[in-house]
This record gives sequence, C-alpha cells and structure tokens, in this order.
Amino acid sequence: MGIVGLPNAGKSTLFNALTRAHAQVGAFPFTTIEPNTGVVPVPDPRIHQLAELFRPPREVPATVTFTDIAGLVRGAHQGEGLGNQFLGHVRGADAIAFVLRAFRARDVAHVEGEVDPLRDLETLEVELTLSDLGAVSRRLERVGKVARAGAASREQQAEVSGLRKLERDLDQGRPARGTELSAEEHSALRDLQLLTAKPVIYVGNVDESDLPAGGELVEPLRRRAEADGADLTLVSAKIESELAELEPEEAAEFLTQLGLAESGLARLSQAGYHALGLQTFFTAGEKEVRAWTVARGANARDAAGVIHTDFAKGFIRAEVCGWRELVEAGGYAQVRSRGHLRLEGRDYQVEDGDVMHFLFNV
Repeated sequence: MGIVGLPNAGKSTLFNALTRAHAQVGAFPFTTIEPNTGVVPVPDPRIHQLAELFRPPREVPATVTFTDIAGLVRGAHQGEGLGNQFLGHVRGADAIAFVLRAFRARDVAHVEGEVDPLRDLETLEVELTLSDLGAVSRRLERVGKVARAGAASREQQAEVSGLRKLERDLDQGRPARGTELSAEEHSALRDLQLLTAKPVIYVGNVDESDLPAGGELVEPLRRRAEADGADLTLVSAKIESELAELEPEEAAEFLTQLGLAESGLARLSQAGYHALGLQTFFTAGEKEVRAWTVARGANARDAAGVIHTDFAKGFIRAEVCGWRELVEAGGYAQVRSRGHLRLEGRDYQVEDGDVMHFLFNV
C-alpha cells in the first residue's frame, strides 16, 4: 500500500507509527525523498486466541507492506517537486492510501495555504489522473500506428479499444477503475499499472481533540468517501506515533482514556484489507499459529497454493473449521467430535477466519 499525500500531511509521522522505522519527519516540504518501505503486521486478536489454545513457540500474523512516498504537489505529473519520480514509486503499489491533513497547527505550513482535506484530495486525484492520461495517450499513439497499418493482432486490437476507453474517461476526469473493459481488453492492458485503477482509502489525519468523530474539517471528506464507496479512516498520526512507543498494556489504557476501542493503525490495516478484497485463514498447531492472506472468493486450492505451490498441485482435500468453533471446543479432537470439522474439496470457497489443514499428494 502506497501512502500518498501533499507535503506536511502527516504521512511520515503515520509511517513511523506503522513501522516504528522512524523515517525522518520535518515541518517542511520534501522531508521524504526516497520511499521508505516497511512490512507491518495486521492486528488480529483471533491469532492470539488460537495461540492461547496451542501454546506454540511462534505466532505469525498476516502483513501489509506500506511505502511512504514523498509529498506530491500541483504539477507532479509534469515533474514538479520530483513528481515523475514519486509517481513512479506509487505505480508498484496494490492500493493507495491518501493521507489528508485535517488538523490545524500554525507551526506546520500547508503548501496550499488553508487546511482543506477535500481540496487536497482533489489535487492529488488530478495529478494521478493526468499522469495516467499521459501514459495512456503515449501507449495509444505507439500501438495505434500498428492498428492503422492493418497489421494488428486480435490482442493488439483489444489493447487499442481498451486504451481509447481509458483515454476518454481520464480526459473527462474519471478514474480508470471506473472504466468498463471487456475481459480481452483487461488482459491486453494488464501490465499498464495505472494509478487511478488502484483501490483507494482516504485517511483523515485529525487533531487529537477531534477523535473519534473527526471534526468539521472531515465532514466534506466523509460525504465524498460515501459517494465514492471508499473507506475513510480517521487517525491522529501524532497520537498513533505515541501509541507505537508504548507497551501493549499502556497503549490499551491510553486508548481507553481517549474513548477509542482500537488504534487508528488497526482500522487502517482493516481498511486496506477491505479495499484490496482480502481475507484471512489460519493454520494452527503446537508448532505454529499463522495467518495467511487470500482474496475474497478464493477456493481451497487457491488457499493451499498460498502456503506452497506443491500443496495446490497435489491437492486432495482440506480439513476446515471456524476459528471460534476451534477455540470454544478446545482442540481438534473436540471440534471433530462436535461435528464441526469438515472435509472440503478444491472448490470450497474459503471464509474469513477458517482454520485449514491441507492433505496433498506430491
């Protein structure tokens, strides 16, 4: 997930809290020049409850890789503020988290003057859209020459058709993720990596005093998120950075004092999972309890392949139960005796929270 925002929006402070990597933070533009990358565990209380049952030496959570990308400014698509370089870093991400300043602090300058998170979002979206439009137009010009010469293959024809649809929508300010493409067009354009085709999350960086509701600055952003069908996560990057330095018990007490059920980072990870259409299944035993990530709608064979390709190639069946059923029963023997341990074939659709054991033949 790429963390994108204008300078001084709080991206690096939030990244520090996510990774405890202490990326340089400063109250001036372009503090972050090279992208900082960190692999962050996804908070999931279910893995701890399974670990309490089996007492293994290792707990391995699911992870999300976050990349903190330097602040974009108006004209980034034309190279302003090292924009082309920074936009290139975003293309490798699976999703984008727009960090939007919704806090007032006189000692932290805003590149646009007044604090307005919705305006900042629109600025960022324009830059990504114009960058995509340039990439699509250049490719269309190159591939279109072949099509006009009458020597285009069926795949190239699909590519030209898809590029024209994308160019039309981007030129009208519509993101590529809303463009309706055929299966052939999708296949022909799979390597294009358009910025506006990626799922997005809106992250409102608010003052501590505005938690948990967010304050008046957030309301236009909330309405925009609802209209776009995007997740809006409200955090105070300053508070999250303080929480990251505390022991778990102290952090929990601090959250209670703030009237919060969980940290903003936990909600951000959950929003990332939702935006990417992901879910978690578990393997659990005396040696290890581990969370694995699969797409929603994945089948048992897909899940087996996440662990090892041999599991998928030689898949025989999967033993499946719900994590809660396993914890409540107290073990595999007990959950089997209750009739809650099922044998499923390769086409079984994995559900979030399944505990799975795979039988395979090499």
